[in-house]
Amino acid sequence: MTTVASFEIPYTSFIAPDGRAERDLPEFARDARGLIPLYRGMVRSRSLDARAVALHRTGRLGTYASGLGQEAVGVGVASAMEDVDVLVPSYRDQAALLWRGVTPVEILLYWGGDERGSEFAGPRRDFPVSITVGEHPPHAAGVALAMRIRNERRVAVCTVGDGATSKGAFYEALNVAGSMCLPLIVVIVNNGWAISAPRSIQSAAPTLAQKAVAAGMPGEQVDGNDAVAVAEVCRRAVERARAGEGPTLIEAVTYRLADHTTVDDARRYRDDAEVSRQWELEPIGRLRRHLVGAGVWAKEDEEGLLAECAAEVDGAAEEYLATPPLPTEAMFDFLYQDLPPGLEAQRLAAIQESAADA
Repeated sequence: MTTVASFEIPYTSFIAPDGRAERDLPEFARDARGLIPLYRGMVRSRSLDARAVALHRTGRLGTYASGLGQEAVGVGVASAMEDVDVLVPSYRDQAALLWRGVTPVEILLYWGGDERGSEFAGPRRDFPVSITVGEHPPHAAGVALAMRIRNERRVAVCTVGDGATSKGAFYEALNVAGSMCLPLIVVIVNNGWAISAPRSIQSAAPTLAQKAVAAGMPGEQVDGNDAVAVAEVCRRAVERARAGEGPTLIEAVTYRLADHTTVDDARRYRDDAEVSRQWELEPIGRLRRHLVGAGVWAKEDEEGLLAECAAEVDGAAEEYLATPPLPTEAMFDFLYQDLPPGLEAQRLAAIQESAADA
């Protein structure tokens, strides 16, 4: 018997749960002060999450998908990108969106059902949030193909959950990206749960990263609770893609500390003890312990950051709540440049019905 192919899946981690460096840090992390922006980005995202959940609980925001516990993936991925790159996000990527320049108000508007929240003031080329599970990787592959055709030194980055890796569109996008050597990074945010389905029943593969093998691209796993590790792995992948060396699949292993969404009750399908154990590994406390141990973060810094974030989300919530709702016909106005006749008739009927009810 002859072995015709073999593969390995590397795993990267730098910062232990207690904040100690487990091995030599990458160059960008050797001065701990350079990690403060990553920490601030995670705390900012968690602050917005808390306010969004509170707004939902009081009936002032629609169903919301919290990123609690996954903040290191968002800031790590986004920090590795340049402004000219394109993010194609899933629905739990608030940390990445905020880092890329989406405002808290825009995020609240989106989850409040207002399409103006998808018209980002900052990253105009970035795609809006994809709610449909696993259907946006082909869009990201298309973006990367356009970049290659135009001979641009740009990169498309797509984030998906672990459940999305079981969808056909996910595999199709990987196959296209690998066969055409596209500048695409696909980041699997493996948070352990696809709604109520645990990772253990989703796939018999020991890792999700090895799904890259069949597509002919590198696949690797990273500690998704270590912002330093995520940023470094993504940085290397982005540089590789920008240099014309093709796509990479990254599996970031983390944990969803919150319910799937604000209309889910995770206590029905997972054990409280499991969640408690995962709180000991969460990313914000981990990086804070590292910064404190390095002598670059103190109590007054923490208090100042929390006050700053609270003021920002307070202001965002007030602006969101004060934003006049769109008229009824707006549901048609973001579908086509020129509405088909059938939808044009429906739009007119909606206007007339709204006027009659006024």
